[in-house]
Amino acid sequence: MKQPSPPTHRARLPISGWLFAYRRVWLRADLVAGLTTAAVVIPKAMAYAVIAGLAVEVGLYTALAAMLIYPLLGSSRPLSISTTSAIAMLTAVQIAASVAQTGASAAAVAATLALLVGGLLILARLLRLGFLANFISLPVLVGFEAGVGIVILIGQLKSVLGVHVTSKTTVGTLLELPGLLAQSHGVTMLVALAGIVILLALPRLLPRLSAPLVWVALSIAASAAFGLDALGVKSVGTVPSGLPAFALPDLSLAAQLWPAALGIALMSFTESVAAARTFCRRDDPPVNANQELLAVGAANVASALVGGLPAGGGASQTAVADGAGARSQMTQWVNALVVLLTLLFLSGAIALLPQAALGALILVASASMIKPQAFRAIARVRRDELLWALATLVGVVVIGTLEGILIAVAISILTLFYQANHPPVYAVAYNREKQVFRRAGEHESDETFPGLLILRAEGHLTFANAANAGEKMKALVAQTQPRVIVLECSAIPDIEYTALTMLTEAEENLRARGITLWLAGVNPDLLKTLSRSPLGATLGHERMFFNLHKVLGAWQQTGKQSKGTAHAIPPA
Repeated sequence: MKQPSPPTHRARLPISGWLFAYRRVWLRADLVAGLTTAAVVIPKAMAYAVIAGLAVEVGLYTALAAMLIYPLLGSSRPLSISTTSAIAMLTAVQIAASVAQTGASAAAVAATLALLVGGLLILARLLRLGFLANFISLPVLVGFEAGVGIVILIGQLKSVLGVHVTSKTTVGTLLELPGLLAQSHGVTMLVALAGIVILLALPRLLPRLSAPLVWVALSIAASAAFGLDALGVKSVGTVPSGLPAFALPDLSLAAQLWPAALGIALMSFTESVAAARTFCRRDDPPVNANQELLAVGAANVASALVGGLPAGGGASQTAVADGAGARSQMTQWVNALVVLLTLLFLSGAIALLPQAALGALILVASASMIKPQAFRAIARVRRDELLWALATLVGVVVIGTLEGILIAVAISILTLFYQANHPPVYAVAYNREKQVFRRAGEHESDETFPGLLILRAEGHLTFANAANAGEKMKALVAQTQPRVIVLECSAIPDIEYTALTMLTEAEENLRARGITLWLAGVNPDLLKTLSRSPLGATLGHERMFFNLHKVLGAWQQTGKQSKGTAHAIPPA
């Protein structure tokens, strides 16, 4: 049954699309989904705070604030907003740099970053920049996430080994670790190894249970029962109980932090929209990218005001919410309630959590970001785009995470420029049995006609790509020596003035060499443009055809086919 439309005065708030049409039968599903998602969100939020170099409660503050605010403004039914490993890693890099340069506290840097990220996303909403969600290609995003996963893996090895690493870079840490293996702490390693085994095995043995939550509970119980802290296993330590305090971020850091905030904002928005679109069902309203800018931006501002870190939609927790049957964003409010209860009543237990246990959780979570199957899928279809993914991965690992997001954007934009600058141009042949025209040379049964060259170009022809398109056409003309060239235009939406001028000059040069140019399949908008140009006047109606069947009919009537191919042409 279709949900009733929200009243006009509420139309700007997506919450009106589900809250005022909420059905009692949905409540049970939302409760179950909220509790199930909380079992994943809570341990991961704490782990991601550790990745960022912050106290574990900061991750819980972020989840609480973001999950309270997003349902008011978000357009996605199942999207779960807290933070992600990629955002946490980007935040960690900037925290390390800012603390070293300014002496500001890590918490102040994180909160200021969250405020700037929120402000940039809201500004982008005012400018209607939702289309930026498409500005990072999937192969580049796959490479970026894999690179971040490798960086986190290497960075967390010191926690699971129980050693101190002095290097601040990923490559430096990797080179330093082998020399520290002899100093590894045995009990710490044992705790981490047990965590990795449980986190990998439990989903296969008991898929209904939340492996992260079970492991956190077991490790806290083990810490209390065996006194792991006394054995040299470092614990999380004191966790403040109760609600987070309202606090204003340090705006004096804004001038230094805004470039990093811009990269984090792009990653937060891209990840959020990708997750929302992935789990959008047929009966869901479409995900509104501009609305998501506002919703995720507001969630970040809320996180900043309670001392959190930058927030964004997580694909894994959104998958859990959707798989658990979330019917509405009420799921996120249930999730937020569980986070609140955790802060109120379980802070003492969380303080006992071994750092190695969190390290194991982070290792497994970051390993899941490295997806060999995704790289193989890209390689099977587009080997050149595999190179883009690998270049992004290497950039993140070798150059840096924040620089990596810039590399990802740059590669995506350069890809667009390259594709726009190299429009497909190819010769076309005719299949008599199927009566279709398709790329020449792919099927032996397809026919070409001596003296007649049919070319097809695809995409807008502009000042940027006209020269490349012209070179491809010249090469095909040189191979076939035709008397008539047909440019099939059904896949050309428009021809920009510079490209049209070059085509006009090409027609003049061809005519001087005794070669005639015809056009076919010209769409109405392009036809209007041509009719106002010298080329349109030169070609007239006699040399512009409705489709390629009409072209073949006209070609037959000229009587210029070679005798060896003088066969009947099917009627148009």
